[in-house]
Amino acid sequence: MADIVTSKPASTNETMKFVRRLLKRKTVAAGVIVLAIFILLAVFAPLIAPYSPSKLSIVNRLKPPSEIYWFGTDEFGRDVFSRAIYAGRLSLLVGAAVVALSALIGITLGLLAGFFKKLDTPIARLIDAMMAFPDILLAIALVAALGPSLTTVIIALSIVYAPRLARIVRASTLVIRELPYVEAAQALGISTFHIMTRHVLRNLVSPILVQGTFLFASAMLAEAGLSFLGLGVSPEIPTWGTMISAGRQYIGQADWMTLFPGFAIILAVLSLQMVGDGLRDMLDPKLRREL
Repeated sequence: MADIVTSKPASTNETMKFVRRLLKRKTVAAGVIVLAIFILLAVFAPLIAPYSPSKLSIVNRLKPPSEIYWFGTDEFGRDVFSRAIYAGRLSLLVGAAVVALSALIGITLGLLAGFFKKLDTPIARLIDAMMAFPDILLAIALVAALGPSLTTVIIALSIVYAPRLARIVRASTLVIRELPYVEAAQALGISTFHIMTRHVLRNLVSPILVQGTFLFASAMLAEAGLSFLGLGVSPEIPTWGTMISAGRQYIGQADWMTLFPGFAIILAVLSLQMVGDGLRDMLDPKLRREL
């Protein structure tokens, strides 16, 4: 009983040590801080945004940044700062949803392909075929076929990025299924589902977590690209992509319309990339020994 009681604190201590070591890297700490700011702005957007993102004021159209309008106003007099905050909320929602759905699809396909030899060839060819198309072109084709909407964007991007996770999970599963402890579990008559979830999937948490951070950044960037092309959500809903698309007509006259949402995209994607790089370095045994 004593061993059982002390195992939880030990696990917690190991987690805290890992987090402290991770945050000692300045780039990771900076990425976490920036990402936390974006999350807080998204969660408390109604309290932080000084104006409604859809409030029109033609009298104040194309006002430069000032004490009243921190990021200026757009062609309809809407506050760019308020719209940028609400756009960040949508981008984070899309990124999180795409990571969750693509992980569900990718992990399932990867486990089936890696564990069952009969399914390996057809699933592997499917993954190769999907990855042969450029991500943004495949996403555009899927959104155009299904119709532009928030749900369609999430589904399309999840289908686009699922093969990345599937390939990683398949490659790792092919190695793990040949290990002695998996063969021993099979010899003891343990169910295949139990082996796949308890013995195989648990050893894939690290690569999935690292890849998930990169997919999050890619999904946010792709959503902005689709919105810029008019294939994202409805135009009246603020997104960083639609804000940049509207602002390009006023470059030179109102540069702030494209500058601030573009800067937000750069910061959000860069922070996720820095956190992902840090996780990869800490979770990869070879790279960890070099640090």
